[in-house]
Amino acid sequence: MKVTFLGTGTSQGVPMIACGCRVCTSDDSRDKRLRSSILIETAKTRIVIDSGPDFRMQMLREKIKKIDAVVFTHEHKDHIAGLDEIKAFNFLNKMRMPVYATQRVEDALKREFAYIFADIKYPGIPDVDLYEFDNEVFHIKDIILQPINVMHYKLPVKGFRANNFAYITDANFIAETEKEKLKNLDVLVLNALRREPHISHFTFEEAIEMVKELKPKKAYFTHISHQLGLHEELNKELPDNMELAIDGLQIVV
Repeated sequence: MKVTFLGTGTSQGVPMIACGCRVCTSDDSRDKRLRSSILIETAKTRIVIDSGPDFRMQMLREKIKKIDAVVFTHEHKDHIAGLDEIKAFNFLNKMRMPVYATQRVEDALKREFAYIFADIKYPGIPDVDLYEFDNEVFHIKDIILQPINVMHYKLPVKGFRANNFAYITDANFIAETEKEKLKNLDVLVLNALRREPHISHFTFEEAIEMVKELKPKKAYFTHISHQLGLHEELNKELPDNMELAIDGLQIVV
């Protein structure tokens, strides 16, 4: 199974001309972070977890011509805003797009993209089929996903485990029962927003401590704000089995 980091940033992490900070003005390509999302693929199947505002750019950059499904972690705009762009795959692949979400996220999609789900369809809008999941293990062709329940302040968010790989974004709390699902991992991807305390995200230090507790063989940090700092400097602070992910990074798990 191969995982591609489509984006490793946040809406706070997208380079802004007006910001002027070291990250936003950095010449290092590793500091240019689009909104967080990953692509998981096998020889037969290719799925995207979250389609944020940069979804179209990410698909073009990686030259992706076919995906089999979109899976959502939660309903915040930096994770769902690109849903409209799946219409290109409807056209290219002559298929309706399966979309997997919890009931709460489904309700949000229907509010945010009412035209997609309207009784009277406007020509050229995306064609999607919604599939609801909650806590049960489910599969998309030969990719088996185990949902992991985490909290984003007071908002429930889903992480996912596939084989010995796990992906968790937008979290600042993982219950002990859910940590049990994160044992014996080869790779853990975890959010690390910034150094300063945040109401709904793990800080850099909190993410490091969580990795030490869960003990995966390897960990990558994602959902990185420009407030955290420069990639090259941050990586020097991390233990050997941890590093910041970068946009476009591919790993085999």
